[in-house]
Amino acid sequence: MSIRFTTKARRGMVALTAAVGLALGVAGCGGGGGDGKPDASASASKGSGSDASPQEGQTEEPLAELKGTDGLFLQITSAQRDSGGFVTVNGNLKNDGDKSVVVPAALSGNETEIVRNGRSLGGATLVDSKSKKRYYVLRDTDGRPLTTTGFSTIKAGDSLSVFMQFPSPPADATEVTFQLPTFPTATITISG
Repeated sequence: MSIRFTTKARRGMVALTAAVGLALGVAGCGGGGGDGKPDASASASKGSGSDASPQEGQTEEPLAELKGTDGLFLQITSAQRDSGGFVTVNGNLKNDGDKSVVVPAALSGNETEIVRNGRSLGGATLVDSKSKKRYYVLRDTDGRPLTTTGFSTIKAGDSLSVFMQFPSPPADATEVTFQLPTFPTATITISG
């Protein structure tokens, strides 16, 4: 081998290594953060749920209130379109019953990749009937849903702050239908 060929090969390998390092760095920054565990704001708290501090973009009037099975009650407080190309739906999941409820596995959906990551709200979808498209909960590079995860039981009277992120429908689509297994559907308005 000539020195010239070896030098070119070495330069190419350095460039490839740098490109891979940059790609991994960018992928690590865009994953939505975290280790899949809910943060402190997503933990269950005792009380009526009205004591919680308002989240960014949250309105005083809920966008929708949905009654599920076994006393579960979902209040959607905001649906905010972000410049990054996604919609974040925030809300509260409350146990209105008089005894602890095991959160149904159906809320996670039935996709193998999401189910293997534990309980979540990965079964949620947004439907834009105008363009006839359904939007599923986003996933990070490891296949974890970008939604509240890691919950299984909610005690009587407790509530859990929840979020779900979806790809953004077109800008002119402001009204979409929110769907979550075991809950009725609801029309919500996207802001932003």
